[in-house]
Amino acid sequence: MGISFSSTLLLTILLAIGLFFFLRAASKDRTTDVQIQSPLPPLEVVQGLTLWLEDRGWVNEGGDLERKLLRFHGKVNYSQTLLVLLSFLGALGSGCLGLVIRQLYTNLEWWPLLIALVGGPAAGFAYKKRAQRTEYLEFRLISSEENVGSTLKVRAHRDELIAMELELSKTLKLASDGKLLSSPI
Repeated sequence: MGISFSSTLLLTILLAIGLFFFLRAASKDRTTDVQIQSPLPPLEVVQGLTLWLEDRGWVNEGGDLERKLLRFHGKVNYSQTLLVLLSFLGALGSGCLGLVIRQLYTNLEWWPLLIALVGGPAAGFAYKKRAQRTEYLEFRLISSEENVGSTLKVRAHRDELIAMELELSKTLKLASDGKLLSSPI
């Protein structure tokens, strides 16, 4: 086996490892805790949040009255575009690995290229299974004094928290520390 073939094999394996970590990152759980304040009374804020969440498809699970906690759950679907992209990248990477194996072991003829038929669907299937899950959202009322306003601690997916802050900042006057909207990730 020549040096050029072994280095090509090494680079192809490194690309496969990169694809594996890209798959993991694409379906990673991004649950975050954030503290949100509003000058409005707590009852108005909790009712507004509940209605907004139910309109977005979240199901109220109830909560704990003593801890002033409400829980919701919702089904998260996978991205069709990302599924196609990852399947294509998996097939392309597997095909490249098949070509390298074909060059190293010429007696196998073109059989190693069939790896592409397995790699593409496997990458798409892995992403689909990891990304399609039930997410949970819960919020707890921290301060409930009528003259001060409301302070809530919310635990949810990062994207849902950003949507909440953007859409409800005017109607419920919700505001957080702003880190969610300024973070590039």
